[in-house]
Amino acid sequence: MKQNMDKVAITDVTLREYGQNVPSRFLHVFTPQIRIEIARRLISLGFEAVEVFSCVHPRLAPAMSEDLVRTIAEGIGRARPGHLITLVPNLAGYKKFLDFRLGPEEYSHSLGVFFSAVEAHNLLNLGRPIQETLDEYKGIARDAASRGIRLVAYVSAAFGYRETETGKLIRVEAKPIAGYLDLLFDLGAAAVTLSDLQGVADQEYTRRFLEAILKIRKGKDVEKIGYHPHHVSGDQAIANSMAAYAIGIRRFDASLGGTGGCVTGAPGNQPTERLVELFEKTGVRTGVDLGEVAKISRFVEQELYSKIRPTRET
Repeated sequence: MKQNMDKVAITDVTLREYGQNVPSRFLHVFTPQIRIEIARRLISLGFEAVEVFSCVHPRLAPAMSEDLVRTIAEGIGRARPGHLITLVPNLAGYKKFLDFRLGPEEYSHSLGVFFSAVEAHNLLNLGRPIQETLDEYKGIARDAASRGIRLVAYVSAAFGYRETETGKLIRVEAKPIAGYLDLLFDLGAAAVTLSDLQGVADQEYTRRFLEAILKIRKGKDVEKIGYHPHHVSGDQAIANSMAAYAIGIRRFDASLGGTGGCVTGAPGNQPTERLVELFEKTGVRTGVDLGEVAKISRFVEQELYSKIRPTRET
């Protein structure tokens, strides 16, 4: 069989997404030392990027406290530009990013901005309307550009959002998503990732929706568009990624063991190790050693998940 010499870029989000959900009583397990080791191993394996922190209030994510961020950033050290990503939700988060010296002057992290495509979820997650969020990000993007900070962006709930109280599914049209992509790329984003926050799309909907977006934008910047599926089923998340790949998406987010999710209750991610395995077995290059990914996944299961999962709050 002829090998497909195409290549994909995989970003591992284990440390950032899983870290946001670790209660303070388990920080003796999710230690700075183990997080530094995981980050270094992921970087050495050749992942395109690794999400490390969110500059959010430690009340929401105790693992992202100021002391821990400083210790881990120093322990990981400087990486090549674009390799490490830290998310910021607002201007206060951006000021923390600068205060931690995460930009090119020291640790060379990319700055990740994020918002929801659904007003109800943006209000829940960020506490304000979408337009207000975007207006603030415009100023942040301008300042970041003046400092040489690489910008990436995320659009959550791009495939829809199910209200927790009513169960109503709110869908988003392709046109506004295409508009958000235009705006974010114009602001200088090196990549924009579209997230299925709650796993509300199957592979057919994923394919049709992404095709509609690409058609509106006439295929522009397709190489810069990423896909981030949350789903309770790793199989379904990976099937959705294959649908996205089939129409030209080449950037994907995943986490070791499929853990993680949003603090607003989104389910887990597609498993990094299984996504790498599927791509490599079908001849698609990931630039990552499959055997080593499996090893680090087992390491994380033994050192983190097995010690935290049994007694974690649901």
